[in-house]
Amino acid sequence: MTETIREQILAIRDTGLTNMFDVRTVQRLAFDQDFYELVCYLEEHRKEYVRFIMFGDE
Repeated sequence: MTETIREQILAIRDTGLTNMFDVRTVQRLAFDQDFYELVCYLEEHRKEYVRFIMFGDE
């Protein structure tokens, strides 16, 4: 996970607009905010994303 991806995840979390385990909504919010790196990351690395949300592991 790059620093950019990490920052984008945290930016989505800070909006409070969705449960972070609702990956489709997170992906939609990322798209709406032009976080295209995160959109692609969620497609290819869903397990790593969930691990980061649960445990903070990168």
